[in-house]
Amino acid sequence: MRPLRLLAALTGSPRLLGTAPRTGAGPVRVPQDSLSGAGGTAPAPDRPRTRARLRAWAELLRVSALFTVPGDALAGAAATGRRPGRGTALAVGASLCLYEAGMALNDWADREEDAVDRPHRPIPSGRVAPGAALAAAGALTAAGLALAARACRPALAVASGLAATVWAYDLRLKHTRLGPAAMASARTLDLLLGATATSGTSAAASRPTGAHAASRPTGARTPAAALPAALALGAHTYAVTAVSRHEVQGGHTAAPLAALAGVTAIGTAVLRGRPAEGEPPPVPATGRLLLPAFAAAYLRTSGVPLLHAALNPSPPLTQRAVGGGIRAMIPLQAALAARAGAPLVGLAAMGLVPLARALSRKVSPT
Repeated sequence: MRPLRLLAALTGSPRLLGTAPRTGAGPVRVPQDSLSGAGGTAPAPDRPRTRARLRAWAELLRVSALFTVPGDALAGAAATGRRPGRGTALAVGASLCLYEAGMALNDWADREEDAVDRPHRPIPSGRVAPGAALAAAGALTAAGLALAARACRPALAVASGLAATVWAYDLRLKHTRLGPAAMASARTLDLLLGATATSGTSAAASRPTGAHAASRPTGARTPAAALPAALALGAHTYAVTAVSRHEVQGGHTAAPLAALAGVTAIGTAVLRGRPAEGEPPPVPATGRLLLPAFAAAYLRTSGVPLLHAALNPSPPLTQRAVGGGIRAMIPLQAALAARAGAPLVGLAAMGLVPLARALSRKVSPT
C-alpha cells in the first residue's frame, strides 16, 4: 500500500484517499459556486460584520431621531402661507444633513467622557474611529450648506447660522450654562430655514419676466411670520435639553418638573392660538379636529415621561423622558402647521410618528 493511502487509512481522511464521503445516494458533490477560480473555497461574505458596522453608524447618528427633523421645514412652510415645494424639500435635506453632522460631532467631542460614562457608545467601544466621525461631521455640514444654497441665498444665510450654532454647541457650549439655549437656537433656526427656503423659491418662481415687481401670492406671508412657531419649538427644545444634562447620573427632580411646566404652557398656547389678523383661518372642519388632536398628542408624548422622571429621577426614567421629548417634536410641529392654517401638512408630519417609534426601539434617540 502506498504511503499516502496507508496514512489515509489510519486517519480516515477522504481527501487523502481522493474520494468524497459517501451517503446512500452516492458521493457528495461540492457546489461549483463555492469554489474560487484557483480551485480553493471562496470566503463567504462577512454579513454579520457589515451589519454590525451599519448598526454602529446608526447609533452614532441616532437615526431614530431623524424623523423629528422634516417637520421643522413643513411647519416653517405652513407659517408662510405657502404650500411645501422645491425649497421646502431642499430645506428638509439641509436640515437632515446638519442634524446628522451635529450627532457625529457630538460623539467625537464627547469620546473621552463617554469612555467613562457610556463605554458602549460607538466611538469608545471601538466600533467607529474618531477620525471617521469627525470627517462625517464635516462632510455632512458641507452637504447641508450646499442644499440650502440651491434653495436661495437667504436660506444659505440661515443654514450657515444653524451650522455655526451646531458646531459651537458640540465643541464649546454643551457643558456650559449656554448649552440649552444654543440647542434651542438651533431648532429655532431650523424652522426658520424651512420658511426662508420655501418663501425664496416661491418668490423666484412667481417673479414676472417683465419690469413689474413680483407680487406676493395670495395669503402668503414673509418668513418673519414663522418666528412665533420657531420660538415655540425652541422653547420645547430648551426644556428637553435641560433634562438631558442629567440623563447619565439622574437624581434631579427640578429639571423634569420645570420641563413639564414648560411643555404644558407650550401645548396650551398652541391650542389656544389663532391666526393673526388677515391670515387665512384653518380649514373649518379639519382644523377644528386635528389641532386639538395634535396638541393632545404632544402633551401626552412629552408630559407623561417627564412626570415619571420627576417622581423618580433615575437615569433610565430620565433618559426615557428625554426620548419622549424628542419624539414629541413631531406632534408639536403638526400642531404648529395646523394653527397656521395647514392641518393637512400637519397630518403628513404626524405620519412620521410610527416610523420614529418603531426605529427608537432598535436605536436609542439619545
